[in-house]
Amino acid sequence: MSKQRVWQWSVLALVLGIMPVLDVRAEQAVVPPDPLEDPLLITAGFLGHHQDLKYRLLGMKAYEAKDFDKAMRYFRRASYFADKPSQGMVGEMYWNGEGVAADRALAYAWMDLAAERGYTGFIGLREKYWKSLDAAERARAIEEGQAIYARFGDAAAKPRYETALRRGRKEMTGSRTGFNHGVKIELPGPSGSQMIEGSKFYDERYWDARKYWAWQDKIWARPRIGKVTVGELEVATDAVDTRIPETAPEIDAPAPEVPPEVPPEPAPTP
Repeated sequence: MSKQRVWQWSVLALVLGIMPVLDVRAEQAVVPPDPLEDPLLITAGFLGHHQDLKYRLLGMKAYEAKDFDKAMRYFRRASYFADKPSQGMVGEMYWNGEGVAADRALAYAWMDLAAERGYTGFIGLREKYWKSLDAAERARAIEEGQAIYARFGDAAAKPRYETALRRGRKEMTGSRTGFNHGVKIELPGPSGSQMIEGSKFYDERYWDARKYWAWQDKIWARPRIGKVTVGELEVATDAVDTRIPETAPEIDAPAPEVPPEVPPEPAPTP
């Protein structure tokens, strides 16, 4: 068989090195900046109302520190709020046995979930996983995947996240002004106050669910990242559909537990 160049994807590379495949001018016009890259937005409490981004960020920090147990818990919480990169990281960690016992069937089910919207990188990994599973693992992946989809699939996770966005939008300062672009927010800090323009903090693409999902799709649909290697010819697939049967969504399923963000108060001295 002739040698061909093929793309080798990894979720970690996707999450850390993501680049939207867009013309720069189009990107400026269509895609708002990534709030994870703006410390002002983080300080302003932006992530408190965007738990997908908040817990993905915490998960990546824990992963880079090799605290895999904590990373898994953060990624699962982000997954509960429809974060496809975090779902992919859960799959990758199951595949590699990081923070959990290696389980290739569960890894496939989670990567299938990450590929639910047809994002190219996750589809590639899903198909790579599927080819490596034996018949018993495939059967269990499909069985286990139904419970995972019921709790974490878009049919459950998007509505619960959209509710959180609406609640957050109402709570944010300036909401009564209709997100007036003249609003400024004062942020206290150790070096004095800083000001952030409301036009950035209140960009509707961060708060309007339809626009928020469109922004996510712009970033993740066809990420321009990867490593080209030479290997045996692999048949590429454009398949988008899941192999896991449709299940009833569990919108009110409990959120996965995460480590406490603030250390508990010391017990009083007797």
